[in-house]
Amino acid sequence: MKVILLGELRGKGGEGDVVDVAQGYAENYLFPRRLALPATPGNIKQLEERRHNIAKREEKRLAGADETKAALEGKVVTVEARVGDEGQLFGSVTSGMIADAIKAQLGIEIDRKRIAHEGSIKRAGIHEVEVDLYRTINAKVAVEVVPEGTLATRAAETAAAETAEEAVEEVAE
Repeated sequence: MKVILLGELRGKGGEGDVVDVAQGYAENYLFPRRLALPATPGNIKQLEERRHNIAKREEKRLAGADETKAALEGKVVTVEARVGDEGQLFGSVTSGMIADAIKAQLGIEIDRKRIAHEGSIKRAGIHEVEVDLYRTINAKVAVEVVPEGTLATRAAETAAAETAEEAVEEVAE
């Protein structure tokens, strides 16, 4: 069954694409969630009239994804987790935890479903994850898994170092 997608659908296409899907998938999933319309002659004619607007939105999405990629690419985010002997975690680091860390440390909101990492992160250390931003635009982010309390200790050390630098500058004046 041919349908017209009303938004991006992973693995199928983007807004305005006419794709062929199973009839049950279309009727039971896509149509009730308003993700697609049947590709009738009338709907295809309306799509042709909207092509210009769809192209503008697509440009904005691509530009936004490129900006986000530039802001994320090569960055390191730190996630705290309970760590046992030999760096083994109690549990694992989830995509939600990574998304929260990116938002807190870099100020960029990422949907947890767009974070792809091979297997589970079950050891302390640095792991590389891929963030699927839009269609073929992906960014690689390093995730540093550290024991709980490490971030607070680092923040205290940084604050102490800054205070020491200010004291040295005042004495120099």
